[in-house]
Amino acid sequence: MQNSVYETAASAVQARNRIRSHIYQTPLIPARAQGKSNGAKVLFKAENFQLTGSFKIRGAMSKMSGHPANGRLITASSGNHGIGAACGAQALSKDLTVVLPETVVPAKLEKIKSYGVNVILHGAETGLAEQHAQRLAVEEKYTYISPYNDPDIIAGQGTIGLEILEQCDQVDNVFVSMGGGGLISGIGAVMKAFSPRTKIYGVSAINSKALAESMAAGHVVETEHRDTLADAVAGGIDTDTITLPLAMSVVDHVLECDEDEIKAALKIMAFEENMNVEGSAALVLAGFNKVAQQLTNQTSVIVLCGANFDQGVFKSVILDL
Repeated sequence: MQNSVYETAASAVQARNRIRSHIYQTPLIPARAQGKSNGAKVLFKAENFQLTGSFKIRGAMSKMSGHPANGRLITASSGNHGIGAACGAQALSKDLTVVLPETVVPAKLEKIKSYGVNVILHGAETGLAEQHAQRLAVEEKYTYISPYNDPDIIAGQGTIGLEILEQCDQVDNVFVSMGGGGLISGIGAVMKAFSPRTKIYGVSAINSKALAESMAAGHVVETEHRDTLADAVAGGIDTDTITLPLAMSVVDHVLECDEDEIKAALKIMAFEENMNVEGSAALVLAGFNKVAQQLTNQTSVIVLCGANFDQGVFKSVILDL
């Protein structure tokens, strides 16, 4: 196994010490309904209850607390990383600009603005926003913070894995959504370093699956990006991404879900589990449901990555409007 897996796990331990006072340790909640039919134990790692409504504050705070430079920072996001970075910038008194796609969920946009950071809207999807932020970083001398392609960001997300290991004695499987790869790389590295028998399942939205297709090809590939309820995992990945080799090292299985499956999972979370989550979190449950019958008597953790959803879209899905 690549040394970077163990290095990432060690960095996650260090990151946890830096960010502990700035985040919530989120609960590991037993599922009410999932897995009851075959003796399986299903637990939700509830990052939907995180301080900013998403796991992204972990990576953002890890990055900004680890590099106390006082210059201007710029980042790009589909929304959740932007919220986390903006919260971190306010807490640490950083000068931050966030570039968002023009399609950003309005509630996420307003939340980012509430922290007093600078906001730029550019492009139809997150990949284009990232490219614009990278250009501005060069032209206007910002320090660019990648939402996923950065060792400190990945280490911050890996702190979720450390918490899971403390909260549960034995974990057979962990299910994680796949976007840019920071979350699954961080959690996967921690689990493989400290609990190598644990299987890592990556769950991708069929409508935007850059990481899944790149993993299958063994290198970064261009993919078509269509609208998805799992908007937080939409968009491309950098050509020099460090998450691809990490993900290929730690992910045991990749699952893909369509929009109907994500929609069904959103309803399950709302009506059976009594939790309202965003599409990217429901995506993970949809992936779990594809293989649930194969996991008899096993303990599975489903990482609910966030709950920052567009209320209009959420209501239309849940109420079939």
